[in-house]
Amino acid sequence: MVSRRLSATADSYAGYRARLVETIRAQGVRDLAVLKAFAETPRHLFVPEALRGRAYDDRALPIGDGQTISQPSTQAHHLAVLRLSGRERVLEIGTGSGYQTALLGALVAQVFSVERVAALAVRARDVLRTAGVTNVTVLLGDGTLGWSAYAPYDAILVAAGGPEVPPPLVAQLAPGGRLLMPLGARGAQTLTLVEHGATPEAPPLRTALGPARFVPLVGEHGFDA
Repeated sequence: MVSRRLSATADSYAGYRARLVETIRAQGVRDLAVLKAFAETPRHLFVPEALRGRAYDDRALPIGDGQTISQPSTQAHHLAVLRLSGRERVLEIGTGSGYQTALLGALVAQVFSVERVAALAVRARDVLRTAGVTNVTVLLGDGTLGWSAYAPYDAILVAAGGPEVPPPLVAQLAPGGRLLMPLGARGAQTLTLVEHGATPEAPPLRTALGPARFVPLVGEHGFDA
């Protein structure tokens, strides 16, 4: 996990972050580490400047290039489902704005994030540096291929919906690891938790967690662009 020092500008948003945390808590998230990450992570840095007044609303916001920053309560539930202890190495597919990447950075030891849109990857790196997040690395590439150089991962979080779990991601998941991904057609998926067996012989356990609607996962093992 990484500590971050917020600037005076960021501190002026502390009250808004506290209200957001209460909203998330009211929606059933009880994981104290997750709530603390939301309390400390400056979401306003990760949204376009024109939308900063809405940064701490519990809603998705556009970030350009046809992408959005997800609804905070949705992200909180996803992070809680992964049951992170703080020692994990995590792979994120779909860096986007970098906000969820920063949240993961507050919750685990190392984060490796893959983004296919060059403008988003560059912007996310810059904002993560500004926010003082130092335990994350962003790669420009095809997220459906994962990032084999740093595998295996204790958890994999996929921020886009695909027709099936890409085989490279399954191969890069550590024994006992957890993968969370929306599965299904474009525009309508089922959020699915895949838990790797403790041994290579044990079959993965799949649990459907409910409906989801995410941007499509584009790449070699996903949808066509």
